[in-house]
Amino acid sequence: MQITEIVKIGKGLRYKLMVDDNFEGVFEAEVLARHNLKTDQEIDEDFLNNLKVENGDYASFDRGLTLLEHGMKSQKQVEDYLKGKGYPPECIERAINKLIDYGYINDEAYACEYVRLYSRKDGKRKIAFALKNKGVADELIEQAFDQCLNEDTQLDTCVNLARKKVKNIELDAKGKQKIYAFLAGRGFDFETIKHAVNIIESER
Repeated sequence: MQITEIVKIGKGLRYKLMVDDNFEGVFEAEVLARHNLKTDQEIDEDFLNNLKVENGDYASFDRGLTLLEHGMKSQKQVEDYLKGKGYPPECIERAINKLIDYGYINDEAYACEYVRLYSRKDGKRKIAFALKNKGVADELIEQAFDQCLNEDTQLDTCVNLARKKVKNIELDAKGKQKIYAFLAGRGFDFETIKHAVNIIESER
């Protein structure tokens, strides 16, 4: 088997590899450089197969790390992203394990940070639903609520949302029903909503 062509793709560091005039995939410059591969070089099938695995491992880890540089993500989010890129499952698994070992993926820390951020916008139920969709385990969600949720912040958020909602609404039975439904839709529990509405009533 002979490498017949190595062609750079765009402005990045990825190359199209042709062996015996057959397309064998897109390879990272780093992986090709490790083996000092060149056009007309003779290789065997075992070497090519190992090269593909090495390339998949490198690319999966590198793409996952690049994604995480833009902000924390859950393990499932990174997995889904890499699957969307078409990397082999075994390469994705090794990349994920490596990212976890290095501390780049940490669902416990992610859940806590997510709770701190979104508790200023939404209620616990909505936050929990979002975290579940991101693949965070139920026990980690509960732990994040216990350790990272400020109940006063939740009440303040609920009150502020209620204030905006009641600007053009009478606080009669029908008006209260609308406010309760609105705040419940934002994920707040009944007691927090009740407390918030009482505060709003006292301000009028």
